[in-house]
Amino acid sequence: MRTVSALGRAWQRLTTRRVVVPVAAVSALSGERRPLIAEALGEQRHAGARLDQVDGTTCGSAVLLAMQTWADPDRLAELEVREVNAAGLTRGFAARFDARQKEIHRQTNRLWPQALGTSPWGFVRWLHRHVPDAGRYRLRWVDDASVDDTDLVIRQVEAALAARRPVPLLVGTLVPRHYTLALRIADDGTWRVYEPTSGQVRALDPGLIRTGTLGPVLGFDRLHVAFIPSPGPPSTGAAGGRNPVGRAS
Repeated sequence: MRTVSALGRAWQRLTTRRVVVPVAAVSALSGERRPLIAEALGEQRHAGARLDQVDGTTCGSAVLLAMQTWADPDRLAELEVREVNAAGLTRGFAARFDARQKEIHRQTNRLWPQALGTSPWGFVRWLHRHVPDAGRYRLRWVDDASVDDTDLVIRQVEAALAARRPVPLLVGTLVPRHYTLALRIADDGTWRVYEPTSGQVRALDPGLIRTGTLGPVLGFDRLHVAFIPSPGPPSTGAAGGRNPVGRAS
């Protein structure tokens, strides 16, 4: 059975030009530094805190925060500041990490019910406004019942990962439900994907997209949207500002 995103993909084909697979690498992000989310398999922790989503509706916020700290190391430094209030209580990374997710959630959902998570449009709009150094991304619907379309989206994601551009993936049932983040292609051909419910980086066989069986790895079976980097260089400006879709948790 086709998902609702298959309709979005059909409309996209009718109304947009065909986009070539290659994408530009973000050379500014290729330096030696440690991102918040590592590429090694397993649970992700930083300063003693597990890097998972703060509640059932902030998977998109956790992914956006991972991308923001990847693109701008200063944002990670802000999260690491430790403060002691008048009562002698310390506010460190864990509290800031959770609070920042909630702030992002509010910013991405000004016209969207927060209980439904983050809309794809709010997701990409926030990314462009607040993380310009990550480069431009486009919302790419997926018809996972089409062999041609799944083959194409896999090639597009892998071209982006080969250029060192992470790719947010929105998965779900018949409707979109959950954001994850593809980080790189491993030597065995699997993708390293950050899954924010568990706070883990997991190995994903891209062939599971074709069979609609992503659930054991990403929590939901069907791929609805891949946020594909657009060709061209990233913005050099500073980060701005200090779908019918199901519950995107």
